[in-house]
Amino acid sequence: MATITTRAAVAHSPHQGWELTELQLDDPKEHEVRIKLVASGLCHSDHHITEGDAPVRLPIVGGHEGAGIVESVGPNVRRVKPGDRVVLSYIPACGACRPCSTGHQNMCVKGLNAGTGMFLDGTYRFHRDGEDYGGFCSLGTFSEYAVVSEWAVVPLPGHIPFTVASLVGCGVPTGWGSAVYAAGVRAGDTVVIFGAGGVGSNAVQGARFAGAKDVIVIDPVEFKRENALTFGATQTFATAQEAHDFVVSSTWGQLADHAIMTPNAVTEEMVNAAVMMTGKGGKVTITAVGHLTEKAVHVHAGMLIGYQRQIRGALFGDCNPLYDIPRLLRLYDSGDLKLDELVSRTYSLDQVNEAYDDLVAGRNIRGVIVHDPALA
Repeated sequence: MATITTRAAVAHSPHQGWELTELQLDDPKEHEVRIKLVASGLCHSDHHITEGDAPVRLPIVGGHEGAGIVESVGPNVRRVKPGDRVVLSYIPACGACRPCSTGHQNMCVKGLNAGTGMFLDGTYRFHRDGEDYGGFCSLGTFSEYAVVSEWAVVPLPGHIPFTVASLVGCGVPTGWGSAVYAAGVRAGDTVVIFGAGGVGSNAVQGARFAGAKDVIVIDPVEFKRENALTFGATQTFATAQEAHDFVVSSTWGQLADHAIMTPNAVTEEMVNAAVMMTGKGGKVTITAVGHLTEKAVHVHAGMLIGYQRQIRGALFGDCNPLYDIPRLLRLYDSGDLKLDELVSRTYSLDQVNEAYDDLVAGRNIRGVIVHDPALA
């Protein structure tokens, strides 16, 4: 089988950061495509890999937000052809399995190997010195090239920049959908959002677009609180207690309709604060993950029953990639969705560890690796 050489950022073990290395990349097999990556978003979920909080198989090529150009295709590919511009969705959508056929593409069965990067035939496409490397979420966008499933690509209109398009494969729909679909925000609601990074900023946009009266952001980082106002937050606070006091006052004691959890890591303290901030019939929607060794949800049943509160998880914001990725790009194109403003800084692949230092320090809403500046 013919292979090409690609340069990639790889995690070999926790707490060692990303290592830049050259890998061999196979040709695409049936229903697979090989992508020349132009841009890759730097999501906090990839940082959980190097911190040891993500239960993934190592070694693994990082990156699960990306946009680029189809370089070649395997047999029986119908969705795209060589030369097409595409967004990569970290949730594939085959359109035929039970979740897809019932309107839940975010739970497509083709995504079952997200933590290993192994393809459905039991093999891998990245290799080095006889060792198999997976791609995170079966993508691996921290690589100049990647082989991915046909079901993970969504056509990208020619006038949409790759840099912002890369974010629509994860962070944008995950945040937007957490408010609009998973939480089900409605006109006049009061919404509290924990964390205003790349996902939380889009939860803010979604809540405002859905008609929320108050969109209240809690984030300890001043830079993120200031940016949240740009995306539609009506009030921002550094602590949950400050936000709680405002919610009690502004809702005349009724409390919030929704709390949406999009911090870098969910903790039990945050979840309990969110429950106490939601009123009767309120909902707590958990989108971010927690630390691997900690249980974040530990609530007395009476706290849920007495007020008929709900706590639920949300994957990809309940979005359907084949419908919602183009929908969000149209909203961006019409000026109704801010994407350019999400990109705090761009980086080269060599700067991937610096980029995550910036993310952890609270200097970025979203950083983006630009693999090919001439095309971005």
